Amino acid sequence: MGIREEVYYEGGPHIGDLILSILIGFTIVGLPLTVGAIVRALWLRFRITDRRISVIGGWMGRDRSDVIYSEIVKIAKVPRGIGLWGDMVLTLRDGSRLEMRAIPNFRETYDYISERMAAKNPSKIGAIKN
Repeated sequence: MGIREEVYYEGGPHIGDLILSILIGFTIVGLPLTVGAIVRALWLRFRITDRRISVIGGWMGRDRSDVIYSEIVKIAKVPRGIGLWGDMVLTLRDGSRLEMRAIPNFRETYDYISERMAAKNPSKIGAIKN
């Protein structure tokens, strides 16, 4: 038996991302955005706990990425949908990046992740803010 994790957020991307992309999809130019939003709505899932961040995505939800807070060295966030949701990019110690798109309540989620990251990496506090 492992240590229980406290789940902060578990679910998919913000529904507004799908709605906005469908509206944009009525133009031929917006069709690729609409397809991407539909794929995200169907198969993208986030699980943010007090120990790790898990992102399940890809075609049919077959790709999974798990990141522990001590591996994160920088977080960048971008508001979307008039600030109702946003995207985040986590830069890891090895230089790789994990993109998280259309996160609901992204400001609160950013603060939650930043607090956990600061607790695990006290020397990286200055790199948290973008």
